[in-house]
Amino acid sequence: MTTVPDVLHVSGLTVRFDDTTAVDGVDFRLAAGDTLGIVGESGSGKSTTALALLRMLPPGGRITAGSVELAGQDLGALPEEALRTLRGRRIAMVFQDPMSSLNPVLTVGRQLDEALRAHGERRPKAERTARAVELLDLVGIPDAAGRLRDHPHRFSGGQRQRIMIALALAHDAEVLVADEPTTALDPTVQRQILDLLTRLNQEKGTALVVISHDLGVIARTCRRLLVMRHGRVVEQGSTARLLSEPRHPYTRELLAAVPRLDEPSRAAANSTPGSRPLLTVRGLTKSYGSRRRPAAALRGVDLDLHPGETLGLVGESGSGKSTLARALVRAHAPSAGSIRFRGQDPGPRPHREVQLVFQDPYSSLNPRMTAGQIIAEPLIAHGLGDRDRRAERVAELLTQVGLDPAAADRHPRAFSGGQRQRIGIARALAPEPSVLICDEPVSALDVSVQAQVIDLLARLQRELGLAVLFIAHDLAVVRRVSHRIAVMHRGRIVETGQADRVVTAPEHPYTAELLAAVPRLEPARATTRSTA
Repeated sequence: MTTVPDVLHVSGLTVRFDDTTAVDGVDFRLAAGDTLGIVGESGSGKSTTALALLRMLPPGGRITAGSVELAGQDLGALPEEALRTLRGRRIAMVFQDPMSSLNPVLTVGRQLDEALRAHGERRPKAERTARAVELLDLVGIPDAAGRLRDHPHRFSGGQRQRIMIALALAHDAEVLVADEPTTALDPTVQRQILDLLTRLNQEKGTALVVISHDLGVIARTCRRLLVMRHGRVVEQGSTARLLSEPRHPYTRELLAAVPRLDEPSRAAANSTPGSRPLLTVRGLTKSYGSRRRPAAALRGVDLDLHPGETLGLVGESGSGKSTLARALVRAHAPSAGSIRFRGQDPGPRPHREVQLVFQDPYSSLNPRMTAGQIIAEPLIAHGLGDRDRRAERVAELLTQVGLDPAAADRHPRAFSGGQRQRIGIARALAPEPSVLICDEPVSALDVSVQAQVIDLLARLQRELGLAVLFIAHDLAVVRRVSHRIAVMHRGRIVETGQADRVVTAPEHPYTAELLAAVPRLEPARATTRSTA
């Protein structure tokens, strides 16, 4: 078999931040048309490796050893001006968060035009516009010509990620580096993005590096896999071999932590929900916009949540999940319908017994406040306890969520992502609620940390008798933690039932569509294009 020449060769790559080694001696090769997945927990060095490939390290980071060669050219030996001509033209990157990467004040057409002109495109404006339309068509944006005039906020999360890919492909780069390209996307949108990357790889021969904490994503897109821990590569090889016969204990640990859709619910074995609903929702409707042109986010939602029960809520972006969560905690006033707690109308003010755990443990905590101040905030808001009692309660809560009470004096930046989410859970538990609404509480976390937070929520539910509304896009996680599952589509609940039944025998076509889109831990069937 003829070996395809390397398009990217990384040898002994080492990156340091001050006295800390973030990447330690990473080696891999990538041929044209090859696909490589890089997995590992936060802090393993995945994203730092990706940034080092393009010499885009943040301040304080520097490559101290090793080399990165693009088609035989040592990128480390190039001056910055020469590197700028390569970035985007021959090696391009798709960043994790498209909303923070796209310029909110420029139209998508303007941003594509800037990308085309950045590398000396001298073709007329009309030709550049035609190329921009071609790129949006390529990544599957409907009415591409008409959408050039729209700003990023007019697109869905999946469409914004497609635009990021279009920008990266403006010059048919030989290597595409995608850093967590599907994090927090719903299964159907995630499948579309992964299918797009696979198609580009197969049709254009683009070499692809996909960085993710989701092993299902890697299995779906990459033929080779590299596992990182503490900045080092602990195992690499074919995806099929690593998924079926992992040799390193850490790889086995990662695989064991991955929720699987074929595993039955653990919730039914852990607790039995009470018979009378604690929270009852009937005919809930929420509309935005003007009276002439209302946009309905919720359309007559009916829902029951029982004591000690975990009800999983799933659906695509825009289905109304988060709007429902905010209506239940009175952050949004419903347009019609009723919400009853223990059979009574709780009124328009936030209810002490219904608390919310937010999705993003980074942005949901005030960086200027200590962990203790953050946890005590709802106690002050509801007038619970004096200063000494609040300090005691904060210490109790930190212990309850598995943190040292001495951590109360530290700021959020001093904690890991999983620890920050534990602080968010402690804050929600502070006023002793009966209902905990968890809005995507683990979507931003690595699989092993995700498993720890899920186990923590299950333990707290058993100990405190909580009713939990668990909102997530990951159906495997939802099945694992839920007694029942409710499926939302376009503002309505289209199916509700026992968790195992909904997953194994869905009744509504939309539920079946969501289930079919979930990435499985089965390696991509495409054959490798090189023997490197």
